[in-house]
Amino acid sequence: MRINFIFSAIGIVLRYISIMILIPCIVALIYRDYNSLIPFITASMISFVVGLVLRRNQESMDSLNNIKKSEALFTVSLSWIAISLISAIPYLFYGISPLDALFEATSGITTTGATILTHYDYPKAMFLWRALSQWLGGMGIIVLFVAILPQFRVAGRQMFYAEAPGPTEEKVTPRIRHTATALWGVYIFLTGLQIVLYKLAGMEIFDAVCNSLSTLAAGGFSPNAEGIIGYHSSSIIWITIIFMFLAGANFALQYKVIVQRKYSALIKSDEFRWYFAIALGLSFMIVLALVLNSDYPYAKAIQDALFQTVSFMTTTGFASVDYTKWDLPAKIVLLLATFTGACAGSASGGLKIVRVVYIFKYLKTEIIKILHPNAVLPIKIDKTIVSEEVGKQIISFVIFYFFIFAISAFAVSIIEQNIIVGFTGSISALGNIGPAFGSLGPYDSLAILHPITKIIFIVIMLVGRLELVPFLVMLHFDFWKVKN
Repeated sequence: MRINFIFSAIGIVLRYISIMILIPCIVALIYRDYNSLIPFITASMISFVVGLVLRRNQESMDSLNNIKKSEALFTVSLSWIAISLISAIPYLFYGISPLDALFEATSGITTTGATILTHYDYPKAMFLWRALSQWLGGMGIIVLFVAILPQFRVAGRQMFYAEAPGPTEEKVTPRIRHTATALWGVYIFLTGLQIVLYKLAGMEIFDAVCNSLSTLAAGGFSPNAEGIIGYHSSSIIWITIIFMFLAGANFALQYKVIVQRKYSALIKSDEFRWYFAIALGLSFMIVLALVLNSDYPYAKAIQDALFQTVSFMTTTGFASVDYTKWDLPAKIVLLLATFTGACAGSASGGLKIVRVVYIFKYLKTEIIKILHPNAVLPIKIDKTIVSEEVGKQIISFVIFYFFIFAISAFAVSIIEQNIIVGFTGSISALGNIGPAFGSLGPYDSLAILHPITKIIFIVIMLVGRLELVPFLVMLHFDFWKVKN
């Protein structure tokens, strides 16, 4: 690794992040909350100064375009860690402890949405920062900088895929910078549309902005202590269902439909069809469980089942009901949604549907080969043969995903002396979902957790958001060979 290249890239990121941290100051000025100017100005100044310190000579800046894959992975990992630390600074000014501030900041930037807040008596500027940090993290901070900064004109490709590594490298335009711009364009358009619909449904404009930023990011932070259910509106719940579903769909696919008007792309996408089918299937099973085992009205069962299924699949984490009070069969089905995730190239976390589809097809192929050993059965997704190399990467990812989950669940269960908290809390943090089960339900604060548990969750939230790869490669000795 060439440390100069890495520091130069991180320095650029922190200097531009310093500008974005100032956005909540606008809200502070509108609501004449002048005390809230200090937290964000301070955080902005620290970010800018650190960015200047990390900046190397102009030669290092120009050489960014020669950045290697390992350097890109390390740059992305350190960038997210640095941004989490910087994002935690404003929370310190509101009486939140350093560890809890880092937890809230990491939960925000990774779009996990798990909170340590025990009350909501905070200024609006802080709530905007919670939502804005999720929105920036939802599409990807590096993806944003690839779209707007000429410094990343070539190096951007390596960092683009390092930030959100997936089974495929899908582009909507020949140039990676134009692809990043196109994806952010769809992201901004959908966010604006949801704000308008929320306002038309009767939500206050500030809440509409915050909730829309969190929804499209598949985040889950809300300025309302009760979340979406706190607005007592069926229209708002259905608007949220629709946009949570869109947040979990591949944004490149949505670009093809919205901008290029290739409507058949939805039908041709194996992943989208599975995404749609799994969401409906799990929702249907929950409806049956609620109606047959509880005195649940049909209309409300359909609404709540769809909302919670889509919320968990897309890892948004919003709640339309306290699902922890459901009967066991309904909770078990909902728990399945935490393991699927949504589509690759979306704002969601988790395994991703495309990996689930591949594993299903791989197992099916292996069963057939037992009966027909000489059969040649290539695995196809979207009518394209998945190469053996990509297949191995998918299988390795799934193995490491469940390995990290198992280790985390084991450790947290011992620390908290609660297997439900350990099991569901770990998959929720690793999958960037937010709420879990037991004492980690949709209306519970994670402030009650042991400090070591919070540290474990902070780490696996970051690991889950970057889809393991940037962190896993750091475990190899060769990765740490440093060059000037």
